[in-house]
Amino acid sequence: MTNDSTTNDSTLNGRTTNAGGTHSGTTSRPWDDLPIRDELRGQSPYGAPQLDVPVRLNTNENPYPLPEALVDRIAERVREAARDLNRYPDRDAVELRTELARYLTRTAGHQVTRANVWAANGSNEVLQQLLQTFGGPGRTAIGFEPSYSMHALIARGTGTGWISGPRNDDFTIDVEAARAVIARERPDVVFITSPNNPTGTAVDAETVLALYEAAQAARPSMVVVDEAYGEFSHHASLLPLIEARPHLVLSRTMSKAFGAAGLRLGYLAADPAVVDAVQLVRLPYHLSSVTQATALAALEHTDTLLGYVAQLKSERDRIVSELRALGFDVTDSDANFVQFGRFADSHTAWQHILDRGVLVRDNGVPGWLRVSAGTPAENDAFLDAVRTLVNEIAKKEHDA
Repeated sequence: MTNDSTTNDSTLNGRTTNAGGTHSGTTSRPWDDLPIRDELRGQSPYGAPQLDVPVRLNTNENPYPLPEALVDRIAERVREAARDLNRYPDRDAVELRTELARYLTRTAGHQVTRANVWAANGSNEVLQQLLQTFGGPGRTAIGFEPSYSMHALIARGTGTGWISGPRNDDFTIDVEAARAVIARERPDVVFITSPNNPTGTAVDAETVLALYEAAQAARPSMVVVDEAYGEFSHHASLLPLIEARPHLVLSRTMSKAFGAAGLRLGYLAADPAVVDAVQLVRLPYHLSSVTQATALAALEHTDTLLGYVAQLKSERDRIVSELRALGFDVTDSDANFVQFGRFADSHTAWQHILDRGVLVRDNGVPGWLRVSAGTPAENDAFLDAVRTLVNEIAKKEHDA
């Protein structure tokens, strides 16, 4: 799931660029004369700025290219798959789901089998299939915002009503307020993002269980834990919670920890009945032979790839420490990015950092910016840019 952040616009070189998603407005769109659905009018496609700058730390990508040994193995696997491209791929992705189950069992602290796992083209397609199955017209989904903006956008795309739930000022979930809104609204799908994007905050098991119980009492409904950044967390995976909870789903991606954003491979773990149910809406042969071959090659190199995760966690923690030492408010992060502030004018701060060759994310949370953990050199460039920002802010305050 490029699992990115909330929506907002940023002005670049005299023009407005959508920095994180769709928005409402009165600007004419090329498709306004077409008979599109009413709820799509006045909207813009999801997107983040793709600027030609020396350091890009705005989309939570893994900065490390795949190791050559893995590149070679991908080539071998794809070559094997290419011999049968005249045939449709394995419709059920049996080998891939088996290996994903083994990966989860080994790394996430809970044994699952192929029957518990489903895979799709990025975790966004996983989420889309879940909403096509359990949401849709006349049904609703809830998320606790600020959070991953694609939850609301996919809900809209599937005709599912969207409810924005509350968070505390420190971006944690207010459990009692969340339980109250679930009881009142009785949503069909509840999204919990842990670690949360764009804030980086993790959700503990007790909170998930409290919201799960509230959701079951209200309807019952499906509870989806989006763990796109799970491998970067200080805490254990929430995967064990799916045991004996048939309405709980865990969503993951290979875009972040595996450094394979270009692959577009996401997956879920849940009760086998959920895996069977989403196949009611999946397109036939939705995962290409090349996608399956590439993902299988990556799963053969998990130890190497998770070594890069350890480096990124260390760099993330360094960024947190450095920013706090510079006087910023910094949200505790369990992801591969850091949210920092608080700015009187976050866009001006964003532009200052960009002018020094570093692109971060103005993520739509008033007063805050988000930076992805990069290589040590990239992070040094970011911190140097931020130091000049601190000096500029201090000078303005002195002159005032």
